Amino acid sequence: MAKLGKRLKKAYEAVDRDAFYGLTDAVKLVKGNAVAKFDETIEIAMNLGIDPRHADQMVRGVVNLPHGTGKTVRVAVFAKGPKADEALAAGADIVGADDLAEKIQAGTMDFDRCIATPDMMGVVGKLGKILGPRGLMPNPKLGTVTMNVGDAVKAAKAGAVEFRAEKTGIVHAGVGKASFSEEALADNIRAFIDAITRAKPSGAKGTYIEKVSLSSTMGPGLKLDIPSLSAQA
Repeated sequence: MAKLGKRLKKAYEAVDRDAFYGLTDAVKLVKGNAVAKFDETIEIAMNLGIDPRHADQMVRGVVNLPHGTGKTVRVAVFAKGPKADEALAAGADIVGADDLAEKIQAGTMDFDRCIATPDMMGVVGKLGKILGPRGLMPNPKLGTVTMNVGDAVKAAKAGAVEFRAEKTGIVHAGVGKASFSEEALADNIRAFIDAITRAKPSGAKGTYIEKVSLSSTMGPGLKLDIPSLSAQA
């Protein structure tokens, strides 16, 4: 731990906590400061000028990162018949109907994303108190309640990231791994910021994107220069 502490101290010393970094410099620094013995996740946090308590100021959606997240995503699908076969063919890890609901009710939750065909929502709806708090409840607005289960499974496996503003107006997500190239991380970050920009709610007034920070799992965070990220920010 002492050795790790020294590395972390050096990483913090390399960052000016009061400075605002352009995306290229930020990615290089964060990637270089990811000194843990595991492949750290690169995380973005955005402070938005919204009040999510109002329906017309909620920010929620999904974005397909061009280079994925670097994370293995386990996908569960509620479907029957041909649609169940389609989900399995697309790479779903768990497929079922009432039997899957029973497993979830019994406490088996070994998946990261949940998709359902519309006709299965009667079954899935009963699991709202279990899936909802974990952010796993299928939602048509996020493309996770759909007849195109094959495409939805492939998107989830490829690195589709769901985002939702917290009560404080902060949106955060993992946008890759420290092992990714600087170019791949920058592409993913731009895609995420673009998705947040396009998701600007009608009720948002004044400055929409107020602050953006980037960090690795164990490394120091740094501020991004917003004007250099998007002309619409």
